[in-house]
Amino acid sequence: MTVELMQETWPGVIGTVTVGATPDDGGTRGSVVTVGGHASLPFRDEDARSPHPPVVALQVFDAVPDWPDPLKDPLADVLDSPADWARMGVETLGVDLIFLRLMSVHPEWGGGSVADAVGTVRSVLEAVDVPLIIAGCGEPNADNELWPQVTEAARGENCLVGVGDPDNYKTLVVACMADRHNVLAYAPIDVNIQKQLTILMTEMGLPAERIVMLPGDASLGYGIEYEYSIMERIRLAALQGDAMLSRPVIAVVGEQAWKAKEARLAADEMPEWGDASKRGPAWEAATAAVFLQAGADIVALLHPDAVRGTQRTIAELVGSPAE
Repeated sequence: MTVELMQETWPGVIGTVTVGATPDDGGTRGSVVTVGGHASLPFRDEDARSPHPPVVALQVFDAVPDWPDPLKDPLADVLDSPADWARMGVETLGVDLIFLRLMSVHPEWGGGSVADAVGTVRSVLEAVDVPLIIAGCGEPNADNELWPQVTEAARGENCLVGVGDPDNYKTLVVACMADRHNVLAYAPIDVNIQKQLTILMTEMGLPAERIVMLPGDASLGYGIEYEYSIMERIRLAALQGDAMLSRPVIAVVGEQAWKAKEARLAADEMPEWGDASKRGPAWEAATAAVFLQAGADIVALLHPDAVRGTQRTIAELVGSPAE
């Protein structure tokens, strides 16, 4: 018996954001990445095929935390050089963007100089020609000092810079408006706060078309059900016509997934969990798969195997299985 699937149509459409600028646009990138543009729920091509499939960004740190060996070992040759790390992501893994995390300026991470962090941004821009996402350290005073210098150093490259939260967004927005970058808007797993943050940023003069939302932080087994529901509610509200929630979404998966004990514990501590070198990347890739189904446009990952697995997942979900 033939079953006819019901098709849904929605009055709203997710807006698009383009990250990166080629020489024709005043930048130096070899390509740009456009996300958003959806008129249906994730991967519901029967309703409306999305013009821009999800993309993968590789997370690169300028100061490395205490990661377990299964994560550090495949990155051992590049951990001391963000430029080499980024180059590996582009040339070996074929990622669409680099997510550069400038943790070195955090007071609890050594309190490195802003000048050194800016130098890192320049070196990564020179090393690769894909678009950049640039995130601060999360400490408000350090980020407020960092952002204007970072946006100036990357002026013309149309990066995605963040993260701005409800308590610390004004300096970021001003800097990004001055140097023509997009803004990463972070709300702590709350639909109303996410909407209000978009309103506050646009009231400063930032076009909504330059905002990407980060609805929160979670991983498989550690709050992912709640964050999934928040992302789902954001997508539904946007499709129903809420302009302030009609923005693309990013999920920063890597650093969250590797905080889970299931990803971190060595095999001798929990042998029944299996090979730690496979368990951690699988945990990260599974977290990414969940967020893709929730509507993430960009997933930022760490482990090379998680990147490859997620690239295959995206290719299969959009109907062009990777070889």
